[in-house]
Amino acid sequence: MTSVSLGQEAAEEEPVLESNAPVDTVAVTDIVDDEAIRKRLSRIYSSATEAGWLQGAEVQISNGIVTLQGQADTEEHRQWAENVARKTEDVVAVINELSVDSAVDLESTRDVVSNSLGSLWTDFLKRSPLLLAALLIVVITSLLSKGVSWATHRVLDRRGMRVSLKDLINQMASIAIWIVGLLVATVVAFPGMTPSKALTVLGLGSVAIGFAFKDIFENFFAGVLILWNYPFDRGDFITCEEVTGEVKQVTIRNTIIRRLDGELAVVPNATLFKNNVDVLTSQPQRRVRIICGVAYDEDVDASREVILKAVQSCDSVQGKRTVEVFAQEFASSSINFEVAWWTGSKPVDLRRSRDEVVAAIKRELDAAGIEIPFPYRTLTFKNPEHLGFRCDTSGQADSANMDNEGDDV
Repeated sequence: MTSVSLGQEAAEEEPVLESNAPVDTVAVTDIVDDEAIRKRLSRIYSSATEAGWLQGAEVQISNGIVTLQGQADTEEHRQWAENVARKTEDVVAVINELSVDSAVDLESTRDVVSNSLGSLWTDFLKRSPLLLAALLIVVITSLLSKGVSWATHRVLDRRGMRVSLKDLINQMASIAIWIVGLLVATVVAFPGMTPSKALTVLGLGSVAIGFAFKDIFENFFAGVLILWNYPFDRGDFITCEEVTGEVKQVTIRNTIIRRLDGELAVVPNATLFKNNVDVLTSQPQRRVRIICGVAYDEDVDASREVILKAVQSCDSVQGKRTVEVFAQEFASSSINFEVAWWTGSKPVDLRRSRDEVVAAIKRELDAAGIEIPFPYRTLTFKNPEHLGFRCDTSGQADSANMDNEGDDV
């Protein structure tokens, strides 16, 4: 009963006044005796001590000024004791010297923790059937998603759709199934939650979600557009910025590319959608060009025929009639021919064909006695005699002297 009474008095207490604020009116006549005030406050604080709020509380009063000494268990109860004294009749001021117990009560803390854990465990046991049902729904959703994916592939394979379009339909169907399944599992696990409430919460937070997940949504929509209608598919070789390789998989968020050196690159779809992309395998054939030089002493027409015959004899060259050999330029040591032919579009096809063609051209030119020259350098000296060479009447250095002293030069 004491605790209840003290609690009621604490609930009815007025806002805390300033410590040194005087009372509204100081009485002059019919003043309550200081001893009566002390006894009344002592009885009240004794009840508070039995409740555990105060400890060793003492009340001293002189001319209506009350001094409180002792210890309170909390700051709230310390302030309560001061307010009780302040509201007592004919109390002019209150000097609150109560201290707050700062010792850590391990037993009390342990009881609080035990009660909290017990409450959590009890709530878990109450909700465990609902949680198990929600978990079962999630498992069913996963199995249903895989089943729909398998059925979708079977149906779309018969229609001959593009691989990327089939992937788009499959991934969108899987996302829809998971959204519905998670909504149902949420409603089952938390009975107070409904799909409409969940959608309302998502709607209220859509602006914040949009800013927080801007890049994710950008990659999502870019992935949808890439899968819907874009000129590359799984198995194509593409080049985007510094990434060149084979497209292994296109998902809603990113594209997985296997580089030519075997590394795996994960490229965000927005990067592919906003930058230039070269599709190396958009056609089954690609044109390859190399430069081949012959010496100035050789016959240009005969050299062209030898190079053309060598290229056409290669197995990796596709479209024999489209092999082209053109005299391109007068280089420093040779006449250069531009050689062009068609081969497979994959990077390995280009490297293999280039190797075969270069070897065939070298072999045929050697067989025909046509020289592929090294770079020549001609040195002309304005005053060769200063270097120790003897010059003839034509101004040319003596070749014998140059041979003897060439190392010094």
